[in-house]
Amino acid sequence: MTLPKIAYLTGEYPRASDTFIQREVANLRYLGLEVLTCSIRTTGAEHLIGPEQSEEHARTFKVLDAVKSPVTTLRAHWRWVKTPGRYLSALGLAWRTAPKGLKGRVYNLIYFVEAGVLAAKLADEGVTHLHNHIAKASCTVAMLVGALSGLRWSFTIHGPDIFFEPHHWRIDEKAARAAFVACISHFCRSQLMCFADAKHWSKLHIVHCGVDPTKYAPKPDRNGLQALFVGRLAGVKGVPILIEAMARLAETYPNLTLRLVGDGPDRTALETEVAERGLQNRVAFLGYKSQAEVAEELAQTDVFVLPSFAEGVPVVLMEAMAAQVPVVTTRIAGVPELVEDGVSGRLVPPGDVDAFTRAFDALLSNPDQRVSFGAAGRAKVMAEYDAATEAAWLSQLIQEYAKGGPTPGLRPEGRHQA
Repeated sequence: MTLPKIAYLTGEYPRASDTFIQREVANLRYLGLEVLTCSIRTTGAEHLIGPEQSEEHARTFKVLDAVKSPVTTLRAHWRWVKTPGRYLSALGLAWRTAPKGLKGRVYNLIYFVEAGVLAAKLADEGVTHLHNHIAKASCTVAMLVGALSGLRWSFTIHGPDIFFEPHHWRIDEKAARAAFVACISHFCRSQLMCFADAKHWSKLHIVHCGVDPTKYAPKPDRNGLQALFVGRLAGVKGVPILIEAMARLAETYPNLTLRLVGDGPDRTALETEVAERGLQNRVAFLGYKSQAEVAEELAQTDVFVLPSFAEGVPVVLMEAMAAQVPVVTTRIAGVPELVEDGVSGRLVPPGDVDAFTRAFDALLSNPDQRVSFGAAGRAKVMAEYDAATEAAWLSQLIQEYAKGGPTPGLRPEGRHQA
């Protein structure tokens, strides 16, 4: 059986904060699919962590770089102008779905120009299916590629921020026009169902982001006094809650330390707060790390902490659980589908520093519970969040929709999440 040649599109690829997309691409290639990776923008050097990402970056088609060539852009659009009805229909779609105001119209016309160039590249490469991650601007480009060229396309929707501005990003129109939509959780799917017409609900499937459990070796519990956070240093991650908890627990646990992996706009302010509280010898800011380096950090930690205010289903939680590290996080969005409170970790209300500190304290003081939660967490990830298994399900969806047969189910047969 000849497998389809597909393309992947995101705003920036590869990127240190989106390693799950890179894993998904790698697993699809392992399954035998040829995958052409495409990125609207060129990824900044700070997001290329390690040789694997640098190699992936080098082989990725950069849309804006191609658009900068007038000859390339004019030639690509002339190709599609030869079918004027479809070309004008796609241009009309760009105009109708633009956000309000002159700026929104201008941006969507830019996306239309980008779509013409990308569509020509994909046609030249013999691509038969385009898949997009993150349902914002790059997904608008994917939708316009489909309208211009007739190429079948799909997208993965994550949240939570896409649901803050659903009309701005026209997720209703994208859900209607895509061959199918991969939703990362039941919660995410339900949010899209608020805006997508009910006649399209059957093509909204659950495809988990995932990890490779074999890369995270389970470890014996140590002493419970090293905590780890991995994520962007931005307001949505709730890091001030974590710093406050560290300050409150300092006297009870004199040897407690926290390592923060990641970077972002709030780093300087957070470093200042740590210094003002006299925690600089307890809290270390490590910057971005490669996937292998994050795995090494998890092998040395005892508790994983993530006090986020908004999330989809954090891949970093899957990584921690795969490493058999107990987690303390917040009861938001799709997180309870991954972490079961009192079984594989602790879930607390977002923004509640008292509840977060109590849960953190309870795990620090109870080695047996850390071991129990860690084992349950690894079992959950292996059963439902294995990247290879999820990529196989995505591959199945792409192939089933190419055949035009019966609509596949919500999840792979026999793997319905409880």
